[in-house]
Amino acid sequence: MTDKVSIVIVDDHPLFREGLKTIIGRNPQYEVVGEAGSGQQGLEMARQTKADLIMIDLSLPDMNGIQLTRKLRTEFPATAIIIVTMHSKVDYISEAFQAGATGYVIKESAAEGLLKGIETVLRGDYFLDSAVSSQVVQTLMKLPGKETKITDAHYATLTAREQEILRLLAEGMSTREIAEKLYISPKTVENHRANIMNKLDLHSTLELVRYAAKLGLIDMDLWTN
Repeated sequence: MTDKVSIVIVDDHPLFREGLKTIIGRNPQYEVVGEAGSGQQGLEMARQTKADLIMIDLSLPDMNGIQLTRKLRTEFPATAIIIVTMHSKVDYISEAFQAGATGYVIKESAAEGLLKGIETVLRGDYFLDSAVSSQVVQTLMKLPGKETKITDAHYATLTAREQEILRLLAEGMSTREIAEKLYISPKTVENHRANIMNKLDLHSTLELVRYAAKLGLIDMDLWTN
């Protein structure tokens, strides 16, 4: 039998936690192993349970969800973290992902998007609620192109084409979209992607995006209105 995915919920509203548990319970492979009503309690619960995934509200009584996310990411680098909040402004989203979140769900659409978000982050990808993703895309499209000086030795081993594809992958473009943009075949994109992951010793899309953000290839600080 496959082990269940363990989940901790950190939210200071007991009724909302119950609602999340009901949604999570629709998938028998998911199990809520702990709940917390504050950031410190959430941190302690994460330490006790070593949960696979932690859901966090941005508004907590003792620390905000961004602060908690940073603490959790430091202690548990492999744990998936989904922000579940009422806040949908792009600057909140940007700060959450910069802090180490791997998913972002708006509370009012949690019933429709939560399970998809869990599935997405557990396979190592980012998840952004459809209620806000179009806003983020529109904001990104308005950003000016920028030159980035990279000094990372591993990055220097990439060819110019691989560097270009790395940036496009980190921006969330699919294999097909990249192929169309660069006038190459999807298979060629996949080959380049495999070479990139191998040269940089990356093992998931999530690691690739974090790497690109760390080097400044994608600038989340500009995701503001």
